[in-house]
Amino acid sequence: AAMGDMAAQATPMGAISDRRAKENIKLIGYSPNGLKIYAFEYINKIFGKGIWQGVMSDEVPQNAVIKHNDGYDRVDYSKLDVEFKQI
Repeated sequence: AAMGDMAAQATPMGAISDRRAKENIKLIGYSPNGLKIYAFEYINKIFGKGIWQGVMSDEVPQNAVIKHNDGYDRVDYSKLDVEFKQI
């Protein structure tokens, strides 16, 4: 990824998964463990341009949620059976 796209990558800090940071949210499926998987776009394109697949931080086990000091929750996808990716 180009340096400008780094914010959208699923880093050890986690991917931004706070629904307040998203728009055009559509439920597209369920993981094997029953987590809802969504397609969405980020309101602020600094987080990533285009359409992404992922979860909402308020719907996943709290041990996978990372509270960030910018106010937006991140999710540690290594603890979930959902792949965070651009679609």
